[in-house]
Amino acid sequence: MAYKFVDNYREKGARKRLVDLLQKKGIEDEHVLLAMGKVPRHYFFDETFWSQAYKDIAFPIGEGQTISQPYTVAYQTQLLHIRKGDKVLEIGTGSGYQTCVLLELGAEVYTIERQEKLFERTVQVLPYMGYKPNFYLGDGSRGIENHAPYDKIIVTAGAPTVPDVLLRQLKIGGLLVIPVGNEQEQKMVTILKVAENDYEKVVLDTFRFVPLVGDKAW
Repeated sequence: MAYKFVDNYREKGARKRLVDLLQKKGIEDEHVLLAMGKVPRHYFFDETFWSQAYKDIAFPIGEGQTISQPYTVAYQTQLLHIRKGDKVLEIGTGSGYQTCVLLELGAEVYTIERQEKLFERTVQVLPYMGYKPNFYLGDGSRGIENHAPYDKIIVTAGAPTVPDVLLRQLKIGGLLVIPVGNEQEQKMVTILKVAENDYEKVVLDTFRFVPLVGDKAW
């Protein structure tokens, strides 16, 4: 498939303004801001909607899914404290935007998506953009056990509880970031794996995500 994406001064200027806005809204991690300033978010939109790409809003991408609001992406990413070389499991590839931000930060990313049409698009588009995560099609609520353990796990859909299977796939010292709540709203939760069966949990701000779907979800 041929793509004819452009990223000129107009898009770069809009991206800089978005990054400035994220900073004003409380995103402090300079590495996260720099990464988001590099990822061309308009590539994840139909050209008709490029004018919406650098607004701080979520936007439909089909299959009942959305590309997350940039602030939400920045917020979750900042909580992960990514270090170069971290092995990161992403539950819910979606558009692939969050995936690209993680890759810009130097993470080794394993990303899983259950919607086949979204999966097929990201497998084509992300390598075209120069991003090469490890793609998987399947039930994200089960994680990707054969590549565990992970330094960090990020869940990009709302879950009713924290799936135990994901906790088991964390390294000791590893960190999980997941929105937990009902189908209308969730609290962002971070879980640090202190020992094999010992975790430190912190409950943070309220967000609204599409529901996590799978055997270990709703």
